[in-house]
Amino acid sequence: MKMPRTKQVLLLTPQLPYPPQQGTALRNFNLLARLARRHTIDLVTFLQPGDELTPDSPLHDLCRTIITAPTPERTLGQRLRTTLTSWLPDMAWRLESPEMWRRLRDLTRDRAYEIVQIEGIEMAAYGLAVAGVHLTPGSTIITPQEPPPRVVFDDHNAEYVLQQRAFQTDIRRPRRWIGAMYSLIQWRKLRRYERIICQHADAVIAVSEVDAAALRRLSPELRPTVIPNGVDVEAYHPDRVRALDLGPAALVFTGKMDFRPNVDAVRWFVPVLDRVREAVPEARFYIVGQKPHPSLRRLAAHPAVKITGRVPDTRPYIAGATVYVIPLRVGGGTRLKVLEAMALGKAIVSTRLGVEGFEVADGRELRLADTPEAFAERVVELLHDEGQRARLGKAARTFVESRYDWDRIVPMMERMYEPGEDHSP
Repeated sequence: MKMPRTKQVLLLTPQLPYPPQQGTALRNFNLLARLARRHTIDLVTFLQPGDELTPDSPLHDLCRTIITAPTPERTLGQRLRTTLTSWLPDMAWRLESPEMWRRLRDLTRDRAYEIVQIEGIEMAAYGLAVAGVHLTPGSTIITPQEPPPRVVFDDHNAEYVLQQRAFQTDIRRPRRWIGAMYSLIQWRKLRRYERIICQHADAVIAVSEVDAAALRRLSPELRPTVIPNGVDVEAYHPDRVRALDLGPAALVFTGKMDFRPNVDAVRWFVPVLDRVREAVPEARFYIVGQKPHPSLRRLAAHPAVKITGRVPDTRPYIAGATVYVIPLRVGGGTRLKVLEAMALGKAIVSTRLGVEGFEVADGRELRLADTPEAFAERVVELLHDEGQRARLGKAARTFVESRYDWDRIVPMMERMYEPGEDHSP
C-alpha cells in the first residue's frame, strides 16, 4: 500500500505525552513517536501541576517545536457559572487558556500546516481555530490558515456516552443525585459539542467500533474510522519485565486514580475483595496509579488494600499480579490497561464494560463477570488454578501481538492524512 508523503503536522494534546504513564499520554506518545519517523511534528500541549518538560526529554528529538502552557486553574464557582450559563460543556472550558491562545497564535502566524491533529475533545477548540472554526472565546485571536489544513480529530472516548452512563449509574443512588444532575447537563451539552466538532473535522477517529457507532448516532453523515489503542508488545513482553513480589494472591488494578470510572471501579471492588478473602485469606488488592482521589482514603484502612500513588513504572506491578482485575462499571473507549495486562500475559477478570470494544470471549482470553458474586467467584477460581491462569495469559498475549502492536496501528493513522481515507471500509 502506498504510504502518504511527509507532512507538516500540528499535534495538539491535553497533557505532556512524556512520560507516558496513563491512558491519554500512552496513546499520544506512541502515536507521536512513530509519526515522527516520517513527518515533521510541532507539538502544542499543556503542563499539569508537577509536569516538567526536561532538557533530556525524548520529545525534543521527536518534535521540531514544542509549545506549552500550564493547565489553567478553574474554581468551583467558575465551573458552576459556565455550567449554568454556557452552551459549552465543562470539557470545552477546562483548557481554555489566554496564554495558550497567544502562543498558538504566534506559532501559526509564521508556519503553515498540512495536518492539524487533535488528540481528545479538550483540544478541539484550538485545532479547529487554525482551520477557521471558532468555538470558544479565545479562539477568535487565531487567523485561520489558507488553504485550511486537513483536520484529524482523534476522539479518545465518545465523551457524551461517558456522561450518559455516569448519569444512569448515579441516578440510582440518592446520595449521588447532585453528581447525576451534573452528568445529565454535561451529557446534553457534550452531545451537541461533540457533534459540531466531528462535523467540522475532515477525519474522525474512534478507538472502537462501539464508540464509532455512538458517534454515528450523533449525526447520520459521520463516518468515523476505528483506530484502536495499542501497546508496545516488546516493552510489555513478560520476559523483559521484572515482576515485583506482591504475594501469592495479588490482585492488581492500574490507572489514573482521580479519573471517575477508576475511582468507581476500585470502590465497587473492595466488597468483592472481602468475598474473595473468605476463600483466599491471603488475597491482597493493589491500587496502582497517580493522584488517588480523596474519597479513596478510607479504603487505605482496609488491611488487604494497598494504594501506591504514582509509581515510576506500572509494569512491575502488573507483572507481579496473580490476577489482574478490571472492575469498571462506567466509561467508554478501549482501555490501555487491558492491553498492558494482556501483553504481559496476565490472567484477567473484567466486567464486560471493562473490555468493551475488544473481540474477546469469556474463558478464551480472560474471564468476565458483572455482579459482585460472579466477579469474586471468577477471581477465586483463578487464584486456585495456576493452569487456567497460564492458559488465559498465553491466549491474551497472542491476541495482543496479532492485533494491537503500535507499529501495526500507526500506518492506519497516517492514511487519515490523505483525502478520501477518512472512513471505515
